[in-house]
Amino acid sequence: MKQYLAVYFGEFMGTFLLVFFGTSIIAVSVLFDAPAGLVQVAAIWGLGVTLAIYATRHLSCAHLNPAVSLGMVLAGRMNLHLLLPYWISQLFGAIAAGACVLLLFQTSIIGYEAANNIIRGNPESVKTAMLFGEYFPNPGFSTTWFKLSLGTAMLVEGFGTFMLVTMIFLLTEGCNVGRPSEGASPIFIGGTVAALIAVTAPLTQTGINPARDFGPWLIAYLAGWGQVAIPGPKGGFFWVYIFAPLLGGAIAASCFRFVIAPLMTSKDTEEVCTCKPVIIKKKITSNVQKSSHILFPK
Repeated sequence: MKQYLAVYFGEFMGTFLLVFFGTSIIAVSVLFDAPAGLVQVAAIWGLGVTLAIYATRHLSCAHLNPAVSLGMVLAGRMNLHLLLPYWISQLFGAIAAGACVLLLFQTSIIGYEAANNIIRGNPESVKTAMLFGEYFPNPGFSTTWFKLSLGTAMLVEGFGTFMLVTMIFLLTEGCNVGRPSEGASPIFIGGTVAALIAVTAPLTQTGINPARDFGPWLIAYLAGWGQVAIPGPKGGFFWVYIFAPLLGGAIAASCFRFVIAPLMTSKDTEEVCTCKPVIIKKKITSNVQKSSHILFPK
């Protein structure tokens, strides 16, 4: 039982850290114009992901994203019966992070709304609601000519999640001789998130994590933003920020399991590189510590 509690707490705490750092930097950017631009926001998001993985991977392997957990199941790296508890832990971590951001910045948000004649819950309150979750197109980059359809927004979020989950597999696959060391892989995963944010944030604000979106949005909904938070002024909340990332993660896992991994293991390793799945499997299971038998199918 303690092993299960450690796993679920790890996902809760890791998702909390990721969402807290990420949404806080957006709050600072919107309310105080503190960061100089998109690159700084992306960098803090990436750093938050890196710190969250380092803090919790001993406990739960640090998925911190429902799309990643779904991908791990579909790729045969995690037992199906753990998926729902993982999702619940991630969601509660994101909700807790959203509540902390509201608690810390509530006075500043009220002051910003008063200074800019924003009535919370009205359409113009997207300017403060975006502290908690994403909109498409990004309100901070919108112009009169910039339009983004629901289908395109879904494509952006699905493709971004596909890229993230694929890179996680590639950066942690023992058969990939180009992977970083185990101790450095969280840095590269955080860097992947930062790069994706820098590229796609002007379009959809870059969710690529259903828990990160739904948790803080729920707090915003209850705190007075109402339908401006869920389902949002243009609707599409579920399809763009929940369904599309899950679909992107599922496709990435299937591609890795049935295309990329077989190509790696079928190479002439004696000529080019060393790739011994049996030895790698032992290495992976030893690194997950005592919880490995409940995370990975035998």
